Amino acid sequence: MRTLAVLTGALVVSLAAAGCGGSSKHSASTSRAPTTTAAASAPSTTEQSPDALQAEAQSAATGDIPDNQAFVVFTDARSGYAMKYPEGWALKGGGKRVVIRDKNNIIRVLVQRGSLPTTAAVSNSVAALRGTRIETPPRPFRLPSGAAIKVVYSTESAPNAVTGKRVRLMVDRYYLAQGGREAIVDLGTPQGVDNVDAYRLMIESFHWS
Repeated sequence: MRTLAVLTGALVVSLAAAGCGGSSKHSASTSRAPTTTAAASAPSTTEQSPDALQAEAQSAATGDIPDNQAFVVFTDARSGYAMKYPEGWALKGGGKRVVIRDKNNIIRVLVQRGSLPTTAAVSNSVAALRGTRIETPPRPFRLPSGAAIKVVYSTESAPNAVTGKRVRLMVDRYYLAQGGREAIVDLGTPQGVDNVDAYRLMIESFHWS
């Protein structure tokens, strides 16, 4: 289920700066990131809800994504989608499951067979995840790629081994679907860190191919 695909090749193309609205401006340049075409296991015919994102208490502190952050485009030909993410963040996986992160700023994309769920189904599935708290109930959401469902939940990390402090992670989860495929996109950031504009840019860049 978590087969890792080998990222092959890197094609870097300068694109126009992308603005994402909100309270601050992004003069972000965009480049082309690797495209993964390696085989991945076929999505299950049974829709699954991924585990909740969890921060790492031992991880170094994470700050806001700067307004001049450059973005690259990750394209997964096997699962049939592309999305921008901050240049320099660590990318792991391909095909069905991809995780992109910088310390406790975390992006995760899971693609499987399915259709757009109802808000009730999303509420039930997220509420059932261990250690989660729904901060904003599921609601219909419109993205450039089409109709979506958005829910906001939070989790707490295990305590830091030295300080005993925990990291509270705020996660925007989006459900998108097209042509019998469902994508569940989690965008997580520590409480108190303002990545609203950058995360809006990322989710609005998601598109099916």
